[in-house]
Amino acid sequence: MEEKGIAVSLRQVTKSFGKREARVVAVNDFTFDFPPGRLTTLLGPSGCGKTTVLRCIAGFYEPDGGDVIIGGQRINDLPPYERPTGTVFQNYALFPHMTVFENVAYGLKVKKLPSREIREKVSRGLELLQLSNMENRNPNQLSGGQQQRVAIARVLVNEPEVLLCDEPLSNLDAKLRVYMRGEIRALQERLGITTIYVTHDQEEAMSLSDTIVIMNRGNIEQAGTALEIYRQPQTSFVAEFIGSTNFLPGEVIEATAHLTKVKVYGIVIPVPIPERYKPGERVLIVSRPEMIRFVEEEEKGGLPGKIKELSFLGSLVRYTVEMENGERITVDEHNPKRFRDRGTAVHLLLDEEALHLQKID
Repeated sequence: MEEKGIAVSLRQVTKSFGKREARVVAVNDFTFDFPPGRLTTLLGPSGCGKTTVLRCIAGFYEPDGGDVIIGGQRINDLPPYERPTGTVFQNYALFPHMTVFENVAYGLKVKKLPSREIREKVSRGLELLQLSNMENRNPNQLSGGQQQRVAIARVLVNEPEVLLCDEPLSNLDAKLRVYMRGEIRALQERLGITTIYVTHDQEEAMSLSDTIVIMNRGNIEQAGTALEIYRQPQTSFVAEFIGSTNFLPGEVIEATAHLTKVKVYGIVIPVPIPERYKPGERVLIVSRPEMIRFVEEEEKGGLPGKIKELSFLGSLVRYTVEMENGERITVDEHNPKRFRDRGTAVHLLLDEEALHLQKID
């Protein structure tokens, strides 16, 4: 299976369901270039349109408008079996009465390939997915992770140029999901095949992806690397959807070519964002819980508050701190040596390099 790296592009793709007044827009004017040879994840809550996008690429849905382009060719009119795509489904869709070998070979037999070629392709696929010693087993003799690998092998032996994965790990338990996403990532990197992956699991998307596309109500909210999306969310939806986020209301005091000074809870905080905001503008300082630390009272720039709640999560303690105006902030303290009691007065210092600003509409 030679290395792949074909380009996939969507141009103003729109898809609706229902009739007239009851019509629901699932995907709205979706335009994106999926990086060839990379793994791109479509991430968002249920009903955001991510699976609809995937099915438009696969040919299971016909877009109401726009173009699906693979390798420079518009493929809107091609049926699924003529498209250079292969889809791994959420429910595996294995034939229970067939062995592992027969399941993986099914698509090749439909193509009427010679028996020798089928055996060679299936053997390579099973070896690639570490299933070589299981070819005579039935699906009910396999674990969930093994069944998923069979489903992936069945797709890959047909040598698609684009691999489409529709929430393939959602039926597995937590530990097996972590293991299998590592397997999928390693496989994708080894093959260099353009992969489009759908999930609603933020951690899964962050660990797997070269690029993440955040979707909401059929639209793209933001696209970028996991680090860009986590550290620099462009909308409130992205900031709230990815991980835990604090939004601290403040007012711009000064804006220079190198930073913006924001007054929040009576303290002026310099944020390294140049000249995007004007003095007097109301903004939100966006800060992750792990980007805030406890400091001594006399340390300059500390925001005063009081511990209201705490949760021990093993590697960290998550505190809820009530500020003097009654608003609450979440703070994560990693590798804790002791717990801070409820009601304890504390001071918080924000990691200025990790802050992001959003304008209050």
